[in-house]
Amino acid sequence: MSHIYDLSNVNLLQPSIITIGMFDGVHRGHQHLVQRLVGESHADNRLAVALTFFPHPDVVLRGISGRYYLSTADERAERLLNLGVDYVVTHPFNDETRQVRAAAFVDEMIRYLKMDRLWVGADFALGYKREGDVPYLRQQGEEKGFSVQVVDMVRTPDFERPISSTIIRGLVEAGKVGEARELLGRGYTVSGEVVHGKKRGRAIGFPTANLDVWEQQLIPANGIYAGWAWLNDERFMALINVGISPTFNNKAITVEAYLLDFDRDIYGQKLTISFEKYLRPEARYDSLQGLIEQINRDVEQGRAYLASLERG
Repeated sequence: MSHIYDLSNVNLLQPSIITIGMFDGVHRGHQHLVQRLVGESHADNRLAVALTFFPHPDVVLRGISGRYYLSTADERAERLLNLGVDYVVTHPFNDETRQVRAAAFVDEMIRYLKMDRLWVGADFALGYKREGDVPYLRQQGEEKGFSVQVVDMVRTPDFERPISSTIIRGLVEAGKVGEARELLGRGYTVSGEVVHGKKRGRAIGFPTANLDVWEQQLIPANGIYAGWAWLNDERFMALINVGISPTFNNKAITVEAYLLDFDRDIYGQKLTISFEKYLRPEARYDSLQGLIEQINRDVEQGRAYLASLERG
């Protein structure tokens, strides 16, 4: 299993079944598609390949800036590989890529990936001005010796829409992490190096780990959340604060995690946190004692909820 940057760096020696998409967040819809693809690929002695892009075409074509992604390119690849994909190929999306004609891109997939079958959604299209839609790709397949399979997408619990990264972004931005969790199949996660903060939490008995989160990854709406924190292979219950800590008059938005039943120096280490439940909005307290009392209530509520998840 391997993650390779740039299609031209691949040279497969065995036929493959390919699926193409952004796979941002690798949500339940992605998981369903990939697991089916892996099963068929391996049963037919084919390699399972996920072809994706970075930056996101939306970032290039629509000029989106700031926090947008649900996962980094490496995190996305790791999740896909863990589902059994043999190769994840992250191809650059830039002004040059956007000008490539669909037929030329098909030729590259045949050349570098030995494409035998292509799995896509009904609304999929690739190439210059999205000319490579499903009918076009099927015609290319007849000419060049590969088949195209259209895959039904997994729908949201209300069955109104297919699960999509766009829907999940909206939920995360609104702080609706419980609903996002249903569509992701897990809590929404961010990772980062633990960096020094102002140590105000430590001064009141609740030391927090300040995360240096990738500046392009989406973070949930300001508020207090219950979640998990992973330090290497260890998992801890955590309270997570996203916001400006109004009691202390901060201005910059930070992501801080208070790990329950934990007392170690972890500066400089990578910490991953998941947002499992929104507890309350940020609030300003007139006294430190009022803040301490509220945090104690948050700890009790968060611990109870996370314990319920453990019990299933």
